[in-house]
Amino acid sequence: MNNIAVQCKGVAKTYGSGDTQVRALRGIDLEVKTGELMMLVGPSGSGKTTLISIIAGVLERDEGECMVFGHDFKNMNHREKAMFRGQNIGFVFQMFNLIPTLSAAENIAAPLLINGVKWRDALERAREVLSRVGMGDRTRSLPSELSGGQQQRVAIARAIVHNPKFIVCDEPTSALDHETGHKVMELLHDVVVGVDRALVVVTHDSRIFEFAHRIAKMDDGHIISVSDVRDFRLNEKLN
Repeated sequence: MNNIAVQCKGVAKTYGSGDTQVRALRGIDLEVKTGELMMLVGPSGSGKTTLISIIAGVLERDEGECMVFGHDFKNMNHREKAMFRGQNIGFVFQMFNLIPTLSAAENIAAPLLINGVKWRDALERAREVLSRVGMGDRTRSLPSELSGGQQQRVAIARAIVHNPKFIVCDEPTSALDHETGHKVMELLHDVVVGVDRALVVVTHDSRIFEFAHRIAKMDDGHIISVSDVRDFRLNEKLN
C-alpha cells in the first residue's frame, strides 16, 4: 500500500504582479506519510499558510505538482473539489471561520451535512466531538459567546467530526493555555497515528513540538530542512 499521503514537487505560488509581486512559494518539495503528524515552522511570511492552503485545495498553485492521497485538485472541477474536501480534508483556520449565527454544535455539524448525514445524527456526532475537546457544556453557545480559546476548540472539533483522511491546522494552539493545548494535540495525534491518515500543523508554539513525527522548517518560500524532533531541536541549539 502507498504510504504517501501528500506529495508536492516544485510547488510555486506568486501573489500580485510587477512591483507588488511577492513570491510566496519558490519550488516546494515535500512528502507527508500516512500516520504522520508533520509540523511546519518558520518566521511569519515564509509561506507556511500558503503551502497548506494549496495542499488542502483552498488555493491554486502556479507551478509544480501536488497530490493528496493520489488526487490532484487541478484535475477537478469546482464541485469535485468541494466533494473531495468534504469527504477527505479537515481544515482548522487560524481565524476559526465559525458561522456567527450557528451554535457550536451546529458549526461542527456542517461538514457532516455536506456529506449527506441527517440533521439529528449530525448534531449528535457534533456533541460527542465537542465533549472530546472539553466543550460538552457549550453545545448551544454562539461563537460570540465563546472565548478565543473556546472558539479554537470548536474549530478543531469541526475539522475532525467527519473523520477526514487529511487534517490541516493553522496555529491550532495559539489561543490555548499550555494544558488545553496539550490536550488538543493529544486528540489530534490520536486521530492520525496508526491509521491511514495524516496531519500537517503550522505552528510557532514550541511547546507542542513533541507531538510531531517530523518538523519541516520554512523560510522565504523554501523548505530548508525536514528532520525528526530530536534533530530539529539540536540544530536549533547549534544555530
